[in-house]
Amino acid sequence: MKILIVEDEPKAGDYLVKGLQESGYVADLARNGVDGLSLALEIDYDLIVLDVMLPQMDGWQVLAKLRERKETPVLFLTARDDVADRVKGLELGADDYLVKPFAFAEFLARVKTLMRRGPVREAEVIRVADLEIDVLRRRVSRGGQRIELTAKEFGLLHLLAKRQGEVLSRTQIASMVWDMNFDSDTNVVDVAIRRLRVKIDDPYPLKLVQTVRGMGYLLEPRS
Repeated sequence: MKILIVEDEPKAGDYLVKGLQESGYVADLARNGVDGLSLALEIDYDLIVLDVMLPQMDGWQVLAKLRERKETPVLFLTARDDVADRVKGLELGADDYLVKPFAFAEFLARVKTLMRRGPVREAEVIRVADLEIDVLRRRVSRGGQRIELTAKEFGLLHLLAKRQGEVLSRTQIASMVWDMNFDSDTNVVDVAIRRLRVKIDDPYPLKLVQTVRGMGYLLEPRS
């Protein structure tokens, strides 16, 4: 079992690597978010232990980028214990959240629990009604007809499709697709949704992208 630790505090990072190795795991260590993301995308780890406050790229950004391509289990390990931070981490796709300071025995128990769940393999092809999303080739078609999307349009559609039937707020979408939070009056998400609808909904009688007034958007077939 191979684990990646992304932790900038030298003593904490070395301590975790040593403890995991003594417990029979193979452990790599990255000292900043950029290096951590690079390793996470390059190597198929069984688990990633990710700090939030990292230099160069914070944990939120690392996780958002990672979830665009991989579903590797992620354990957030951080001194930030606000409920809002925990909720944000889980909404971005983290699998567990452990607050510092912690006992290594508890950390190891969390690791073992996540390992027992096994790797979550993302579907290579996602279908919603007659819409087909080829995740690996990054191709989209509807009714057998190819639809050309920009990288952000594909990321937006992929997110909605993975969370099919779930209402996602504008803040969630902005965080997960654009890797940042927008001011509440920024309409970039609304504009992107409109452009996506022009391509995947307007030519067809069955509409897929739905607006939930005052809440956000979801992907669900409706006539």
